[in-house]
Amino acid sequence: MFARRDNAMMKYPLLVSLWFALAAAALAAAPPKQTFTGTITDSMCDKADHSQMQMGPTDAACTLACVDVHGAKYVLYDGKNTYELSDQKAPEKFAGKKAQVTGMLDAKTKTIQVESITAAK
Repeated sequence: MFARRDNAMMKYPLLVSLWFALAAAALAAAPPKQTFTGTITDSMCDKADHSQMQMGPTDAACTLACVDVHGAKYVLYDGKNTYELSDQKAPEKFAGKKAQVTGMLDAKTKTIQVESITAAK
């Protein structure tokens, strides 16, 4: 009777240890959350240069028009790199403006999994 209880007690810590090891490995594999600062623009004017498209009198108007009329995606341009944004609704109010995007970057697809967007300081 005691042997059976001891075997059950021995298995439990091993399962808990295995679970923690798997959880730690999963967390280690997840990319870290980062904050990116740049201009919210669109994938057609991905370098925040709206002079070619001229879809409106301002950068914001051009960005909104490219997204609404041409089906472009909201992106963040940081001066060197352009990142697609996973959230395509929140960037609308920052169109053509400097913003800070917090989230996880998928380096392969250059997509930021957006957690939040705020006006740049």
